[in-house]
Amino acid sequence: MKYEGIYKGEFVSRPNRFIANVIIDGRLETVHVKNTGRCRELLVPGAAVYLQRHHNTRRKTKWSLISVEKGGRMVNIDSQAPNKAVFEWLSKGGLPFDITTIKPEFVYGRSRMDFLITAGDDRILIEVKGVTLENDGVAMFPDAPTDRGVRHLLELCDSLEDSFMAAVIFVIQMEGVKYFTPNVQTHKEFAEALSYVRKKGVRVLAFDCCIGADYMHINKEVQVVL
Repeated sequence: MKYEGIYKGEFVSRPNRFIANVIIDGRLETVHVKNTGRCRELLVPGAAVYLQRHHNTRRKTKWSLISVEKGGRMVNIDSQAPNKAVFEWLSKGGLPFDITTIKPEFVYGRSRMDFLITAGDDRILIEVKGVTLENDGVAMFPDAPTDRGVRHLLELCDSLEDSFMAAVIFVIQMEGVKYFTPNVQTHKEFAEALSYVRKKGVRVLAFDCCIGADYMHINKEVQVVL
């Protein structure tokens, strides 16, 4: 996936989850943050950030914060990017199936799963989780407790009883990590649920991404350590 109208800036502060103050071309601007997660290790004063400029006069801000540089590594923090990248990847044959349809936002149980894939007689439910947290080369999810994420995992597991195949894909929004693991310290219940559903037959996959100032693409599979 590609972005248009990308500019570089310097992060100053984040007054709340939705906006940040950024210096762009010498001017202090208020920008929309496309990720309501904490991102505390990324959005630090002085960090180089990349922003998309919008021309919609109805928007409250004309900028969206897309990615951040951290220790020489670029990290995409756009929460909408993982689904777009996975859709692109699936459309290009990312899974070893002869895919006939890709249906986004399929309702199953109390959840809206990100994709329903059909391939012949096979039906595959896929939930996508974007990963922006990294420590010493290890990618982790979540960066904040997510009861919703636990529910998604358990309902993926339930779908196996209804003759679905099921997978959760962790899209690591950076390149060159060592491996992926659930963030036990932040949300033990999510880590336990992830181990449980994998034992029951839900596939747990992780991929890193090729990242640039104006693009993000699925790169290669990363080891999952539970």
